[in-house]
Amino acid sequence: MPTATYETRRSQLLDYFDRTAVEAWKRLTSDAPVSAVRTTVREGRERMRATLLSWLPEDLTGRRVLDAGCGTGALAVEAATRGAEVVAVDLAPTLVGLARERAAGASFPGRIEWVVGDMLDPGLGMFDYVVAMDSLIHYRARDVVRVLAGLAARTRFALLFTFAPRTVLLAAMHTAGRVFPKSNRAPAIEPVAERTLRRLIAAEPALSGSAIGRTRRIQRGFYTSQAMELMRR
Repeated sequence: MPTATYETRRSQLLDYFDRTAVEAWKRLTSDAPVSAVRTTVREGRERMRATLLSWLPEDLTGRRVLDAGCGTGALAVEAATRGAEVVAVDLAPTLVGLARERAAGASFPGRIEWVVGDMLDPGLGMFDYVVAMDSLIHYRARDVVRVLAGLAARTRFALLFTFAPRTVLLAAMHTAGRVFPKSNRAPAIEPVAERTLRRLIAAEPALSGSAIGRTRRIQRGFYTSQAMELMRR
């Protein structure tokens, strides 16, 4: 069940992504010129998206995929290009609208259902694969594990997600407030040590049917994130 801290942070993220920094994220996720700092973030995100996609089957025909926190939709489109039936959900209506607009001219064998809402909504149904790229990095570790438990209950094969690994460099960047200008800085990222996250996952009864598989850290300038795979036993 979502906690008060989860709900509070979710509200902050909605305000940020749907109002405060819409134009900044629109540029970041396009090929428009951006600052040197944002260029490294863009490149890091592209590498992370490619990593997560490489962990999915090349042929997703007939598979149902949840893009949990779809943002501007790049991962959802790639999954649909492989034949998947994708549900792309995000809490920010503005981002979902932009994602739908960008995908409108694309042609792919799969299908995308764009949804404004909560990734934990059980009404979204069951999925073969769930991908949550950088959509949990703003939540506390215990809340992240609760979200993973909720998603895993609706995942048949594998749940792929990212977290902000606790590193000296990442802590210094965020302490100094250097990742984005103050006017459109996102709610604070919540770094967590990998060993701590593994311990919390192992201790969560609702995740007893899942096992940690591959993990890979992507670091590019001002972007640091770590992918992890939870496989159904």
